[in-house]
Amino acid sequence: MSEPETYTLTTPTAEIAYDVRRNEASTEPPLLLVGSPMGAAGFTSLAQHFTDRTLVTYDPRGAERSRRTDGATQSTPDEHADDIGRVIDAVGGTVDLFASSGGAVNALALVAKQPEKVRTLVAHEPPAAQVLPDREAALAASKAVADAYQAGGTGPGMAKFIALVMLKGEVPSDWADQAAPDPAMFGLPTEDDGSRDDVMLAQNMITCTHYEHDFDAIRDASTRVVLAAGVESEGELAHRAAQGVAERLGTGCVIFPSNHGGFLGGEYGQTGEPEAFAVKLREVLEHAAITAA
Repeated sequence: MSEPETYTLTTPTAEIAYDVRRNEASTEPPLLLVGSPMGAAGFTSLAQHFTDRTLVTYDPRGAERSRRTDGATQSTPDEHADDIGRVIDAVGGTVDLFASSGGAVNALALVAKQPEKVRTLVAHEPPAAQVLPDREAALAASKAVADAYQAGGTGPGMAKFIALVMLKGEVPSDWADQAAPDPAMFGLPTEDDGSRDDVMLAQNMITCTHYEHDFDAIRDASTRVVLAAGVESEGELAHRAAQGVAERLGTGCVIFPSNHGGFLGGEYGQTGEPEAFAVKLREVLEHAAITAA
């Protein structure tokens, strides 16, 4: 595999940075690794376990090296899906796609609209709150996180977010009205710097969690779609949502090692089990290819 080559893709509303690590000897489609709002840097550890394939990573609009050029304050899964599709077109051909968290929401939106671009999608823990049995409470909680950020800045917003993603089981009906934890408990800033442009809390929190997927289109797609969730995150919102999406598609949910960030190897200060995670991902991709043959 070559060192990553960086490119910039210009769309009508954004400039998207993406990286390609080429393996010219591979006969497999490129493997595209997608997160949101996490960018390409979060897949450094996972990429080291797929040197036998051409790998593609990118920064979602508004994150890290990619930027919006239209002045909009929110980014939707449909916009992200269009960006991912453009990256695939720029690389050429179809891809296998591993997508995690908000990236999985965006990748499912892509498959609903442009299935011909993706051979296999492994959608890992999409926080698709619309499919949960506690849908109303989960949607209200997601909005409460965004509201806490708008009211008090990064510290209160992130503290409320952490409390939500760590919650095991259904979201209580009054959760949105509960006070946010003290930001200092998590080492977060306690003073408001006045900014309100956080890529997760401002740009993607509401649009991602509230997105309504076209399950009929996904079921009818030529893409092989596999839902995945971490063994350690059982009961958490994103894990439960992965199971809910799988149920709506009439499929099972594959359990992966570690937690919501199980593929991380120290990126962003988080460490999962990237080696074991890569073994499982390779197994799932190979099984999907065999069953389709």
